[in-house]
Amino acid sequence: MDLKQYVTIVEDWPKEGIKFKDITTLMDNGEAYRYATDQIVEYAKEKQIDLVVGPEARGFIIGCPVAYALGVGFAPVRKPGKLPRETIQKEYGLEYGKDALTIHKDAIKPGQRVLITDDLLATGGTIEATIKLVEELGGIVAGTAFLIELTYLDGRDKLDNYDILTLMQY
Repeated sequence: MDLKQYVTIVEDWPKEGIKFKDITTLMDNGEAYRYATDQIVEYAKEKQIDLVVGPEARGFIIGCPVAYALGVGFAPVRKPGKLPRETIQKEYGLEYGKDALTIHKDAIKPGQRVLITDDLLATGGTIEATIKLVEELGGIVAGTAFLIELTYLDGRDKLDNYDILTLMQY
């Protein structure tokens, strides 16, 4: 299935010069959303995944149905102050400034094989921070999976030592 036909390109959003890749038109098509999810599930089965982890919010949209299909748990990665129990935190760089992500301190058991999911691999900063969180808790990042990769932003370079699945590239 050509998933690109279900992604809407929105010109000049959120600012001029950006060609935003809108996945909501993929998600609202049951057949396309199922197909994309199934592709990631098959990849995850090969990796013998114990847990799926995804950063807010679109990482939840991708990761939760994958975790459900695999019969494994899902651990959310969120901005500081959004998770109710004790967390660990990693800062990461943005184009202008810094941001941070957190995960519950007990979300991952040492040695668990983890799949990290998100909608988009762009510069790689969010996923790099997520990987550091997983590894600090003793998890093994067995793979990463994305609907879309923006190859011109070189995010893959930050994930050099990790296995990457992308379903579409722009």
